[in-house]
Amino acid sequence: MLAHAPRSPPGRVPVFVATVVLSVLLAVAFLATGAAKLAGLRPMRDNAAHLGFPYPAWRGIGVLEVAAAAGLLVGLAWAPLGVAAAVGLVLLMLGAAVLHLRHRDAAGQTVPSLAFALLAVLLLVARALS
Repeated sequence: MLAHAPRSPPGRVPVFVATVVLSVLLAVAFLATGAAKLAGLRPMRDNAAHLGFPYPAWRGIGVLEVAAAAGLLVGLAWAPLGVAAAVGLVLLMLGAAVLHLRHRDAAGQTVPSLAFALLAVLLLVARALS
């Protein structure tokens, strides 16, 4: 006779799936942008100059993005790290949006920061519900 695995409470499985999906999507996005900053790709250097950042400081933001990506993935196994990474991304993306608004950048440059901040907030909500 096969033993049955205990069932998750109703509603918890979809929320956990949302947590995993959001964590992976955000991790992929921030690993890519963080790596591009660390690699010194021309568009990243141009963006840093446009926003008035010395490039070493811009690379520091890349380090934070890569660390957040790692934190989101490891956070799937240890929730406190995932929460800390998501909070860090919310703060980082809100700061980016403010910076773009101060430079009167087009919506196409400001909205992605706000969208990523919103996704990180949704991840925090999903974590709270799972």
